[in-house]
Amino acid sequence: MTIELYDTTLRDGTQGEHINLSVQDKLLIAERLDEFGVDYIEGGWPSSNPKDEEFFLKARKLNLRHARMAAFGSTARALDNIEGDPNLLGLIGSETPVITIFGKTWKAHSSKGLGLSDDENAELIYRSVQFLVAEGREVFFDAEHFFDGWKDNAAFAERMINAAVEAGASRIVLCDTNGGSMPHEVTEIVKRVREIVSVPVGIHAHNDSDMAVANSIEAVRAGATQVQGTMNGIGERCGNANLVSIIPNLMLKLDSEFSNVRDLKQLTSMSKFVYEILNLPPDSKAPFVGKSAFAHKGGIHVSAVMKESSLYEHIDPALVGNRQRVLVSELAGQSNIRYKAQELGIPLPDDNSLFRNLVNQIKKLEHQGYQFDGAEASFELILRRELGQFSPYFEVLESKVHIENGLDVRAVDQAVLKVAVGDEVEMTVSDGDGPVNALDKALRKALRGFYPEIRTIKLIDYKVRVLEEKQGTSAKVRVLIETSDGQTTWGTVGVSTNIIEASLQALKDSLNYYLFTNHSKATTAVPAEEAVRNS
Repeated sequence: MTIELYDTTLRDGTQGEHINLSVQDKLLIAERLDEFGVDYIEGGWPSSNPKDEEFFLKARKLNLRHARMAAFGSTARALDNIEGDPNLLGLIGSETPVITIFGKTWKAHSSKGLGLSDDENAELIYRSVQFLVAEGREVFFDAEHFFDGWKDNAAFAERMINAAVEAGASRIVLCDTNGGSMPHEVTEIVKRVREIVSVPVGIHAHNDSDMAVANSIEAVRAGATQVQGTMNGIGERCGNANLVSIIPNLMLKLDSEFSNVRDLKQLTSMSKFVYEILNLPPDSKAPFVGKSAFAHKGGIHVSAVMKESSLYEHIDPALVGNRQRVLVSELAGQSNIRYKAQELGIPLPDDNSLFRNLVNQIKKLEHQGYQFDGAEASFELILRRELGQFSPYFEVLESKVHIENGLDVRAVDQAVLKVAVGDEVEMTVSDGDGPVNALDKALRKALRGFYPEIRTIKLIDYKVRVLEEKQGTSAKVRVLIETSDGQTTWGTVGVSTNIIEASLQALKDSLNYYLFTNHSKATTAVPAEEAVRNS
């Protein structure tokens, strides 16, 4: 069965908290949705705000290859002014080939909210749809609050959707507007509606009960042929049905087809693109596309997936553009180490004692508070040092941080470092915006003469977590930093009861990792007596 994809990220999605898109943002997302293979893109409500009006004006210049643009709005406000209704005229003015309008199909909303009789509400739906169809537009009717309305008064709900069909609506979209319906209810009601209407039926689910994806899938199983939703499930309150989860479930689990989705491998990048435009961090635990979706931590799990990935993975992650990951932690076994070494391209000797030592070392470090899930560069340095492939490129002999502030004193954050590179010792002093920034600048300043390539890298993220909260100000802290050279990024970690020391550990690992991966540009590393972790 071929399913129509109707994306409302640009309209319903923008009603979510913390969601704000410029006109240019919406145009970029629209182009990407079209490239992915969405059938319909709901661009906004042209009569509700100037931004959407500008979007529709500029969207006419988009060279959409697959998608048809849809404008969204309501039925007319009054029966005596259908032809002059500002909302309907705004929809026509958007010049989209498809117009989606919603109308009341729950009697309580019609009678109490709008003060309309049953006859008046049915006529309002009929004449609004009829007017738009007469203007040459394809009209979809969103039956607002349909499932609640059906459960309250099925005869009323049925009469309203039939009014839309009789007026020329080409799709009836059943909306779980409050997001409270259960899958078995959706199945039963969609089947009944399919028996009483002569046009295709769609589903528009909200996620207030965490059922939007399940309800959308059940609607399809019951005969719905259009699915409405948003990318990453963004939307008002708890969000809309997440198309990023619905699409692979339908394609890979139920053998459903979509008219224009040709490459499901673009799903993960599509999801990340939308998050990037929204300026929001991706959901690492998102099914199918999240960073953790195919991540394995327990040693028994890792041992199994190395033999047969399907033992702990419901699909091949490559099908949706994702990848399998193995995490190194206190739960790790030898299989985790072997997998990570293989992933990093590090050949390992057949020495079981080496693996035992590595596993024990990792478990000891994580017991102390280290975390390598987001600090794989630090883990790689530990592994390569154990194999005799890495020695630190420098050694910090002494470090001092001076902090000064007061009512009549200019705030000063200053770091003093004594750094050894081979037989040479460099003493540097740097001021910074805070002690960690001062340390970072002082360390780079000391090393630039030896390793000029470090000028290209910068710290892009810095996180601190208190590990023993009940210990108060004497608690251990874990510092995770992420660094980039503009092409790749890597994470490192440091742990100490002293936040400055933990930060310095992570900074040293970051620079050492960069120098190691660019060893052809750096001078020969000079072995240090102490390990990377304690250098």
